[in-house]
Amino acid sequence: MELVALYKRVIGLDIHQAQITACALIEEADGKPPRIEQRQFGAFKRDRRELADWVAALKPDEVVMESTGIYWKSPYAALEAVGIRAKVVNARHVKNVPGRKTDVGDAHWLATLARAGLLRGSFIPPTKLRELRLIARQRQKLVGQLASEKNRLHKVLTDSGIRLGVVVSDLHGQSARAMVKAIIAGEPLLEVLKLASRRLKASREELFDALQGDMTASHRFVLDELLRHIEEIEARITRFDARLLDELESERNTLALLQTIPGVDLIGAAMLLVEIGGDMNAFGSADCLASWVGICPGNNESAGKRKSGQIRKGNLYVRRLLCEFAHAASRTTSVFKSKFQSLVVRRGYKRAIIAIGHKILRTIFFMLKRREHYRDSAVDYEALSVQRNAPRWIKSLIKFGFIPPAKA
Repeated sequence: MELVALYKRVIGLDIHQAQITACALIEEADGKPPRIEQRQFGAFKRDRRELADWVAALKPDEVVMESTGIYWKSPYAALEAVGIRAKVVNARHVKNVPGRKTDVGDAHWLATLARAGLLRGSFIPPTKLRELRLIARQRQKLVGQLASEKNRLHKVLTDSGIRLGVVVSDLHGQSARAMVKAIIAGEPLLEVLKLASRRLKASREELFDALQGDMTASHRFVLDELLRHIEEIEARITRFDARLLDELESERNTLALLQTIPGVDLIGAAMLLVEIGGDMNAFGSADCLASWVGICPGNNESAGKRKSGQIRKGNLYVRRLLCEFAHAASRTTSVFKSKFQSLVVRRGYKRAIIAIGHKILRTIFFMLKRREHYRDSAVDYEALSVQRNAPRWIKSLIKFGFIPPAKA
């Protein structure tokens, strides 16, 4: 099958850690078969600059590269610096024929597909958002480490016979952490109990029984190191939050817009904005955005039979955020709660969370595209406004003499 050429000058780049293989297909005006130019470059900065100069000199209509891990980012930035917006394509869409796979062959295959206009570029955010992704993604790693260390501290406490987690809902709340520090310091139980807040639901007798254990010097040493590490990670997360919000100061209106959705807080809105950007025209439709994230049902049908609709791999960071939003939204008075309750019975907890995350993402797409805040279909905002403000309005009417004060 012969492919119809849509572009006359295309370049395919096969990128690896230490080497970049380039293949250019150049069609001249005389109508002869396209001329093939093949070059190999290193991966250092001077090599990337040489690659960018070579590509710019050919004045291509399309430059295509495969999204190989993180190795494509530096060559992409080098091409972007000389005014060339390369097209980064999914590796699943450009598989070559088995048995014919070489670096030169891959570059030539990329150029051939690009010349026929058969490749669709992936979403690449602007330079600023790409830099902020480093901050947001490292923050997610720190949050994971923090959860792991907190679980480990709970496990060591249980190993020593202390069952504080049984009577306290949050082992890392202000009161519980103060008691844990006092236990590590070896203070008497009566002194430890004085640190318990009166807001705790557990009685003093229950706390006294839970704090009794057989703590050894090894337990104290490990608990002390764990607690220091937890506080250090918490301080790092705070610094990451401050840096991320400072860099997104110009997007405060968009952040405020996203926070109108149930379950989305300021940090969550900032981390989501860094991943998907604020311009929804880059995705085209809510379906394309959901497919890019990998949170929509899979499409697998053969011989008229629907097979497994398991979600595919997409942007893991966005999917994690959406699952967190879905967990929070399922506990609010909104349409997401009623949808979750109807799904969890039929489909199970995990599938219900994915479905709510999918619904939230589609809602976000239309909000950002239309620049409109969230309005829940399950909430009567006018009645809610009257209910909240009626006492204040009545006080004002009484104050200015429009209504006589109520008699005692």
